[in-house]
Amino acid sequence: MATNLAIDDNLLEEARIVGKHATKKAVVNEALAEYVQRRKQAEIINLFNSIEYDPDYDYKAQRKKR
Repeated sequence: MATNLAIDDNLLEEARIVGKHATKKAVVNEALAEYVQRRKQAEIINLFNSIEYDPDYDYKAQRKKR
């Protein structure tokens, strides 16, 4: 999908150098992938303390079975 964006050229060039990318396209694709990954991680953090566990579950017993 072709898209025209107004992106700060200096910032894009700095990102290209820091990320050791050959093209601007590679910089943008990696930045988008990292953005999505970080957002998904943030969603996972919100799940902490939202799951109810069985109070009788013995995780140490599971370790002994190995």
